[in-house]
Amino acid sequence: MTEGEPKRFPPKGRRDAVAAFGWMDVQLLLLVVIWGANFAVVKSALSEITPMAFNALRFAGGSLLTLALAWIVERNLSIARKDWGAVLGVGLLSGFVYQVLFIQGQARTQAGNSSLILSTVPVFVALIGTGLRTERLRGHNWIGIGLSFAGIVLLVSRRGGMEYLSGGASAIGLSGRTLLGDLLVLGCTVTWSAYTVLSRPLMQRYSALSLTAWMMAASTPPLVLIAIPELRAMRWGSISTQSWIGLLYSAVLAIAVGYVIWNMGVKQLGGTRTAAYKYLTPVVTVVVSRLFFGETMQPLQALGALGILLGVALARSQQP
Repeated sequence: MTEGEPKRFPPKGRRDAVAAFGWMDVQLLLLVVIWGANFAVVKSALSEITPMAFNALRFAGGSLLTLALAWIVERNLSIARKDWGAVLGVGLLSGFVYQVLFIQGQARTQAGNSSLILSTVPVFVALIGTGLRTERLRGHNWIGIGLSFAGIVLLVSRRGGMEYLSGGASAIGLSGRTLLGDLLVLGCTVTWSAYTVLSRPLMQRYSALSLTAWMMAASTPPLVLIAIPELRAMRWGSISTQSWIGLLYSAVLAIAVGYVIWNMGVKQLGGTRTAAYKYLTPVVTVVVSRLFFGETMQPLQALGALGILLGVALARSQQP
Protein backbone atom coordinates (compact mmCIF):
# COMPACT_ATOMS: atom_id res chain seq x y z
CA MET A 1 0.00 0.00 0.00
CA THR A 2 1.52 3.32 -1.09
CA GLU A 3 1.58 6.48 0.98
CA GLY A 4 -1.74 8.28 0.89
CA GLU A 5 -3.63 5.26 -0.41
CA PRO A 6 -6.78 4.53 1.64
CA LYS A 7 -6.78 1.40 3.77
CA ARG A 8 -8.52 -1.56 2.23
CA PHE A 9 -10.21 -4.00 4.53
CA PRO A 10 -11.10 -7.55 3.44
CA PRO A 11 -14.73 -8.42 2.70
CA LYS A 12 -16.89 -9.52 5.60
CA GLY A 13 -16.61 -13.20 4.68
CA ARG A 14 -12.87 -13.06 4.76
CA ARG A 15 -12.82 -11.24 8.10
CA ASP A 16 -14.93 -14.01 9.54
CA ALA A 17 -12.53 -16.61 8.12
CA VAL A 18 -9.58 -14.84 9.68
CA ALA A 19 -11.36 -14.67 13.03
CA ALA A 20 -12.21 -18.39 12.95
CA PHE A 21 -10.11 -20.65 15.16
CA GLY A 22 -7.34 -22.15 13.04
CA TRP A 23 -3.77 -23.45 12.94
CA MET A 24 -2.34 -20.06 13.92
CA ASP A 25 -4.43 -20.16 17.09
CA VAL A 26 -3.10 -23.62 17.91
CA GLN A 27 0.45 -22.32 17.60
CA LEU A 28 -0.35 -19.35 19.84
CA LEU A 29 -1.82 -21.69 22.46
CA LEU A 30 1.42 -23.68 22.30
CA LEU A 31 3.28 -20.41 22.79
CA VAL A 32 1.17 -19.66 25.86
CA VAL A 33 2.34 -22.95 27.39
CA ILE A 34 5.98 -22.30 26.46
CA TRP A 35 6.02 -18.77 27.83
CA GLY A 36 3.88 -19.66 30.84
CA ALA A 37 6.36 -22.32 31.93
CA ASN A 38 9.30 -20.07 31.05
CA PHE A 39 8.63 -17.82 34.06
CA ALA A 40 9.42 -20.69 36.42
CA VAL A 41 12.30 -21.91 34.26
CA VAL A 42 14.00 -18.51 34.22
CA LYS A 43 13.40 -17.90 37.92
CA SER A 44 15.00 -21.25 38.76
CA ALA A 45 18.01 -20.72 36.50
CA LEU A 46 18.67 -17.24 37.89
CA SER A 47 19.49 -18.83 41.24
CA GLU A 48 22.77 -20.02 39.66
CA ILE A 49 23.33 -17.80 36.63
CA THR A 50 23.43 -14.00 36.91
CA PRO A 51 20.65 -12.18 35.04
CA MET A 52 22.60 -10.46 32.26
CA ALA A 53 24.81 -13.49 31.65
CA PHE A 54 21.73 -15.69 31.34
CA ASN A 55 20.08 -13.18 29.03
CA ALA A 56 23.12 -12.86 26.76
CA LEU A 57 23.54 -16.62 26.41
CA ARG A 58 19.90 -17.43 25.78
CA PHE A 59 19.36 -14.60 23.31
CA ALA A 60 22.61 -15.20 21.42
CA GLY A 61 21.76 -18.89 21.12
CA GLY A 62 18.20 -18.17 20.05
CA SER A 63 19.36 -15.58 17.53
CA LEU A 64 21.88 -17.92 15.87
CA LEU A 65 19.29 -20.70 15.70
CA THR A 66 16.69 -18.40 14.12
CA LEU A 67 19.13 -17.04 11.54
CA ALA A 68 20.20 -20.55 10.57
CA LEU A 69 16.60 -21.75 10.33
CA ALA A 70 15.59 -18.73 8.23
CA TRP A 71 18.43 -19.35 5.80
CA ILE A 72 17.68 -23.08 5.51
CA VAL A 73 13.95 -22.53 4.97
CA GLU A 74 13.90 -19.38 2.83
CA ARG A 75 17.38 -18.92 1.34
CA ASN A 76 16.66 -15.22 1.02
CA LEU A 77 17.06 -12.87 3.97
CA SER A 78 17.22 -9.61 2.00
CA ILE A 79 15.68 -6.46 3.48
CA ALA A 80 15.01 -3.32 1.44
CA ARG A 81 17.36 -0.46 2.27
CA LYS A 82 14.48 1.83 3.23
CA ASP A 83 13.32 -0.68 5.87
CA TRP A 84 16.61 -1.27 7.67
CA GLY A 85 16.07 1.60 10.10
CA ALA A 86 12.67 0.26 11.12
CA VAL A 87 13.98 -3.32 11.41
CA LEU A 88 16.85 -2.22 13.65
CA GLY A 89 14.53 -0.01 15.70
CA VAL A 90 11.88 -2.62 16.48
CA GLY A 91 14.64 -5.22 16.89
CA LEU A 92 16.33 -3.20 19.61
CA LEU A 93 12.95 -2.51 21.19
CA SER A 94 11.92 -6.17 21.39
CA GLY A 95 15.33 -7.73 21.86
CA PHE A 96 17.47 -5.29 23.82
CA VAL A 97 15.15 -2.97 25.78
CA TYR A 98 12.51 -5.60 26.49
CA GLN A 99 14.97 -8.32 27.43
CA VAL A 100 16.96 -6.12 29.82
CA LEU A 101 13.80 -4.95 31.59
CA PHE A 102 12.37 -8.49 31.69
CA ILE A 103 15.41 -10.28 33.09
CA GLN A 104 16.16 -7.58 35.66
CA GLY A 105 12.51 -7.47 36.71
CA GLN A 106 12.28 -11.26 36.88
CA ALA A 107 15.30 -11.33 39.19
CA ARG A 108 13.59 -8.91 41.58
CA THR A 109 10.02 -10.21 41.71
CA GLN A 110 8.08 -13.46 41.70
CA ALA A 111 7.25 -15.44 38.60
CA GLY A 112 3.54 -15.00 39.35
CA ASN A 113 3.86 -11.24 39.49
CA SER A 114 5.64 -11.22 36.12
CA SER A 115 2.94 -13.42 34.63
CA LEU A 116 0.23 -11.10 35.96
CA ILE A 117 1.78 -7.88 34.73
CA LEU A 118 2.79 -9.20 31.30
CA SER A 119 -0.74 -10.47 30.80
CA THR A 120 -1.85 -6.84 30.47
CA VAL A 121 -0.08 -6.61 27.08
CA PRO A 122 -3.43 -6.74 25.19
CA VAL A 123 -4.66 -3.66 27.05
CA PHE A 124 -1.61 -1.64 26.04
CA VAL A 125 -1.66 -3.02 22.48
CA ALA A 126 -5.30 -1.98 22.15
CA LEU A 127 -4.59 1.49 23.51
CA ILE A 128 -1.48 2.04 21.38
CA GLY A 129 -3.04 0.54 18.27
CA THR A 130 -6.22 2.56 18.67
CA GLY A 131 -4.22 5.74 19.23
CA LEU A 132 -2.19 5.10 16.06
CA ARG A 133 -5.32 3.95 14.19
CA THR A 134 -3.74 0.64 13.28
CA GLU A 135 -6.31 -1.40 15.19
CA ARG A 136 -10.11 -1.29 15.03
CA LEU A 137 -11.92 -2.44 18.15
CA ARG A 138 -15.63 -2.97 18.55
CA GLY A 139 -17.60 -2.91 21.78
CA HIS A 140 -17.39 -6.65 22.36
CA ASN A 141 -13.60 -6.52 21.94
CA TRP A 142 -13.38 -4.01 24.77
CA ILE A 143 -15.73 -6.13 26.88
CA GLY A 144 -13.46 -9.13 26.27
CA ILE A 145 -10.37 -7.17 27.30
CA GLY A 146 -12.08 -5.99 30.47
CA LEU A 147 -13.41 -9.46 31.28
CA SER A 148 -9.99 -11.04 30.84
CA PHE A 149 -8.31 -8.42 33.00
CA ALA A 150 -10.90 -8.98 35.72
CA GLY A 151 -10.21 -12.71 35.47
CA ILE A 152 -6.49 -12.09 35.94
CA VAL A 153 -7.17 -10.06 39.09
CA LEU A 154 -9.18 -12.96 40.54
CA LEU A 155 -6.65 -15.55 39.39
CA VAL A 156 -3.59 -14.02 41.02
CA SER A 157 -5.12 -12.13 43.92
CA ARG A 158 -4.02 -12.95 47.44
CA ARG A 159 -7.62 -13.78 48.25
CA GLY A 160 -7.56 -16.36 45.46
CA GLY A 161 -5.20 -18.35 47.62
CA MET A 162 -2.32 -19.14 45.26
CA GLU A 163 1.01 -18.93 47.06
CA TYR A 164 4.54 -19.85 46.15
CA LEU A 165 5.77 -20.47 49.66
CA SER A 166 4.04 -22.52 52.33
CA GLY A 167 2.37 -20.76 55.20
CA GLY A 168 1.19 -17.79 53.16
CA ALA A 169 4.53 -16.01 53.37
CA SER A 170 4.74 -15.17 49.70
CA ALA A 171 1.40 -14.95 47.96
CA ILE A 172 1.28 -13.59 44.44
CA GLY A 173 0.52 -9.90 44.52
CA LEU A 174 2.09 -6.47 44.47
CA SER A 175 4.10 -5.44 47.52
CA GLY A 176 6.89 -3.09 48.53
CA ARG A 177 9.38 -5.96 48.55
CA THR A 178 8.89 -6.64 44.85
CA LEU A 179 7.95 -3.12 43.74
CA LEU A 180 11.13 -2.42 41.74
CA GLY A 181 10.89 -5.74 39.92
CA ASP A 182 7.18 -5.18 39.27
CA LEU A 183 7.87 -1.74 37.78
CA LEU A 184 10.61 -3.15 35.55
CA VAL A 185 8.25 -5.84 34.29
CA LEU A 186 5.58 -3.20 33.70
CA GLY A 187 8.13 -1.30 31.61
CA CYS A 188 8.86 -4.37 29.51
CA THR A 189 5.10 -4.94 29.12
CA VAL A 190 4.66 -1.50 27.56
CA THR A 191 7.78 -2.08 25.44
CA TRP A 192 6.50 -5.40 24.09
CA SER A 193 3.11 -3.85 23.37
CA ALA A 194 4.68 -1.01 21.38
CA TYR A 195 6.82 -3.51 19.47
CA THR A 196 3.75 -5.60 18.62
CA VAL A 197 1.99 -2.60 17.11
CA LEU A 198 5.00 -1.01 15.39
CA SER A 199 6.27 -4.23 13.81
CA ARG A 200 3.06 -5.09 11.99
CA PRO A 201 3.74 -2.94 8.86
CA LEU A 202 7.04 -4.81 8.42
CA MET A 203 5.21 -8.11 8.85
CA GLN A 204 3.14 -7.29 5.79
CA ARG A 205 6.26 -6.99 3.62
CA TYR A 206 8.50 -9.77 4.92
CA SER A 207 8.11 -13.29 6.26
CA ALA A 208 7.81 -13.61 10.02
CA LEU A 209 10.80 -15.96 10.10
CA SER A 210 13.29 -13.78 8.23
CA LEU A 211 12.15 -10.59 9.95
CA THR A 212 12.41 -12.21 13.38
CA ALA A 213 15.92 -13.43 12.55
CA TRP A 214 17.15 -9.95 11.63
CA MET A 215 15.44 -8.23 14.58
CA MET A 216 17.01 -10.70 16.99
CA ALA A 217 20.41 -10.35 15.33
CA ALA A 218 20.22 -6.56 15.73
CA SER A 219 19.78 -6.76 19.50
CA THR A 220 22.22 -9.60 20.28
CA PRO A 221 25.51 -7.58 20.15
CA PRO A 222 24.43 -4.96 22.72
CA LEU A 223 22.99 -7.68 24.99
CA VAL A 224 26.31 -9.53 24.92
CA LEU A 225 28.38 -6.36 25.39
CA ILE A 226 26.61 -5.21 28.55
CA ALA A 227 26.79 -8.76 29.93
CA ILE A 228 30.59 -9.13 29.54
CA PRO A 229 31.37 -8.30 33.21
CA GLU A 230 28.91 -10.92 34.44
CA LEU A 231 30.03 -13.47 31.84
CA ARG A 232 33.65 -13.09 32.97
CA ALA A 233 32.74 -13.31 36.66
CA MET A 234 30.59 -16.45 36.35
CA ARG A 235 31.89 -19.72 37.84
CA TRP A 236 30.67 -21.92 35.03
CA GLY A 237 31.74 -25.19 36.61
CA SER A 238 29.35 -24.71 39.53
CA ILE A 239 26.21 -24.48 37.37
CA SER A 240 23.93 -27.50 37.65
CA THR A 241 22.60 -29.55 34.75
CA GLN A 242 19.10 -28.35 35.60
CA SER A 243 20.08 -24.72 35.03
CA TRP A 244 21.79 -25.58 31.73
CA ILE A 245 18.61 -27.33 30.61
CA GLY A 246 16.63 -24.27 31.67
CA LEU A 247 18.94 -22.06 29.61
CA LEU A 248 18.49 -24.34 26.59
CA TYR A 249 14.71 -24.35 27.03
CA SER A 250 14.59 -20.57 27.23
CA ALA A 251 16.90 -20.05 24.22
CA VAL A 252 15.29 -22.56 21.86
CA LEU A 253 11.62 -22.50 22.84
CA ALA A 254 10.94 -19.20 24.61
CA ILE A 255 13.20 -17.09 22.36
CA ALA A 256 13.70 -18.72 18.93
CA VAL A 257 10.39 -20.55 18.57
CA GLY A 258 8.43 -18.06 20.66
CA TYR A 259 9.41 -14.92 18.75
CA VAL A 260 8.67 -16.55 15.39
CA ILE A 261 5.20 -17.76 16.47
CA TRP A 262 4.34 -14.38 17.99
CA ASN A 263 5.35 -12.49 14.83
CA MET A 264 3.42 -14.94 12.66
CA GLY A 265 0.38 -14.27 14.84
CA VAL A 266 0.78 -10.49 14.50
CA LYS A 267 1.04 -10.88 10.73
CA GLN A 268 -1.96 -13.17 10.32
CA LEU A 269 -4.32 -12.17 13.14
CA GLY A 270 -3.25 -8.63 13.98
CA GLY A 271 -1.64 -7.22 17.09
CA THR A 272 -4.73 -6.99 19.30
CA ARG A 273 -6.01 -10.52 18.74
CA THR A 274 -2.52 -12.03 19.04
CA ALA A 275 -1.85 -10.09 22.24
CA ALA A 276 -5.11 -11.38 23.70
CA TYR A 277 -3.44 -14.76 24.18
CA LYS A 278 -1.18 -13.15 26.77
CA TYR A 279 -4.17 -13.35 29.09
CA LEU A 280 -3.82 -17.13 29.19
CA THR A 281 -0.33 -17.06 30.71
CA PRO A 282 -1.52 -16.90 34.35
CA VAL A 283 -3.65 -19.98 33.72
CA VAL A 284 -0.48 -21.87 32.77
CA THR A 285 1.21 -20.46 35.87
CA VAL A 286 -1.51 -21.99 38.05
CA VAL A 287 -1.24 -25.37 36.31
CA VAL A 288 2.58 -25.46 36.53
CA SER A 289 2.43 -24.52 40.21
CA ARG A 290 -0.08 -27.30 40.83
CA LEU A 291 2.02 -29.93 39.03
CA PHE A 292 5.43 -28.99 40.39
CA PHE A 293 4.71 -27.29 43.71
CA GLY A 294 1.45 -28.94 44.79
CA GLU A 295 -0.51 -25.68 44.81
CA THR A 296 -4.30 -25.86 44.49
CA MET A 297 -6.71 -23.69 42.54
CA GLN A 298 -9.21 -22.00 44.82
CA PRO A 299 -12.79 -21.22 43.67
CA LEU A 300 -12.01 -17.57 42.93
CA GLN A 301 -9.02 -18.65 40.84
CA ALA A 302 -11.18 -21.06 38.84
CA LEU A 303 -13.65 -18.24 38.22
CA GLY A 304 -10.78 -16.01 37.12
CA ALA A 305 -9.49 -18.66 34.71
CA LEU A 306 -12.98 -18.94 33.17
CA GLY A 307 -13.15 -15.18 32.80
CA ILE A 308 -9.79 -15.16 31.01
CA LEU A 309 -10.87 -17.85 28.55
CA LEU A 310 -14.14 -16.09 27.74
CA GLY A 311 -12.37 -12.75 27.47
CA VAL A 312 -9.81 -14.06 24.99
CA ALA A 313 -12.61 -15.38 22.78
CA LEU A 314 -14.31 -11.98 22.77
CA ALA A 315 -11.12 -9.94 22.44
CA ARG A 316 -9.98 -11.80 19.32
CA SER A 317 -13.39 -12.01 17.67
CA GLN A 318 -14.21 -9.82 14.66
CA GLN A 319 -17.83 -10.81 14.40
CA PRO A 320 -20.13 -7.79 13.96
